[in-house]
Amino acid sequence: MHFDELLAKAKLCAQTGEHMSIPTSWGQGRTVFGGLSASLLYTVMQSHLSGKRVLRSLNTNFVGPLLVDVPFTFEVEVLREGKSVSQLSARLIQNGKVAVFQQGCFGADRDSRIVVKNNDNHIMPVPDDLPRFPTIEQGAPNYTSHIDLALARGHLPFTGSKDSHTWGWMRFKVAPKLISDAHLICLVDAWPPGVLQMMDTPAPASSMMWNLEFIHPHRPVQPEDWFAYQSHTRQAAEGYAHAQANIWNNRGELVAVSRQSIAIFD
Repeated sequence: MHFDELLAKAKLCAQTGEHMSIPTSWGQGRTVFGGLSASLLYTVMQSHLSGKRVLRSLNTNFVGPLLVDVPFTFEVEVLREGKSVSQLSARLIQNGKVAVFQQGCFGADRDSRIVVKNNDNHIMPVPDDLPRFPTIEQGAPNYTSHIDLALARGHLPFTGSKDSHTWGWMRFKVAPKLISDAHLICLVDAWPPGVLQMMDTPAPASSMMWNLEFIHPHRPVQPEDWFAYQSHTRQAAEGYAHAQANIWNNRGELVAVSRQSIAIFD
């Protein structure tokens, strides 16, 4: 099932209260790919907004495993709606338990004399010159059948690398009709945590908390365009890791900043 179809189904199920389930093609093992569940929750939150307010910050807690092919429902709460900023929360409920919890901050543009331009950029080869992530047949998670990843720095998971950082490019293998914030949320989480490449044997790791801040304004991009991604592991010890990433569009404009806390079970 294409990503756009899942977004449309999430909106409908949130309105009607019906159950929804995710096919195994969007799984990573027995669980749903986290970027997809975060995108679906954002989508149902956005449908409860009044007025034109864009996503400024999104905080997602992966409370428990969200299983593939198992029905779940959505719960959305408008916490506060001010003159220019709306705060909402959303939950994804499966088997009577919260699997994913999310809080979003949406804000309308305001006139301001304060302007600070971003000067950070990346220096990476173009995607066509870089190796792609392996296929599902070669051991990659199922969800990667939908997402194209070109690796510029770092290594594949479980290769015993000394490097904990990951740089590369990402896009959908089948271009959507348009690129929305929901699409970008999904893409940003597609990369495995950088610490996985440091392991020399397979072992699980799980995102616990993920904060994604969107930078506005940024220009629209084409559905087939690539996004650049640079993630640095800031620290890891005692079974936990902390990573920070910048995301640029193909014009070199910073569009998002990601921070993630990861549990490691090695």
